[in-house]
Amino acid sequence: MKIAISVPDGLFAAGEDLAREMKVSRSELYARALREYVATRTASEITASLNRVYATQKARIDPALARAQVAALPDDAW
Repeated sequence: MKIAISVPDGLFAAGEDLAREMKVSRSELYARALREYVATRTASEITASLNRVYATQKARIDPALARAQVAALPDDAW
């Protein structure tokens, strides 16, 4: 898909430098950047949704799980 976008001159220059450094085309650089941005936004939206759900719930660790966690820690002094 071809698109036309406008970006600030400094950002464009930085992108050109990075594409050269990475030895990828400008299109590949922008596709990777957009892919990463979309994945990050999706992950942060999921986290935000989970945080909203769990904010209304009482947090309680199962006693057996708590004992197992403590037993798994080394006896090193911190």
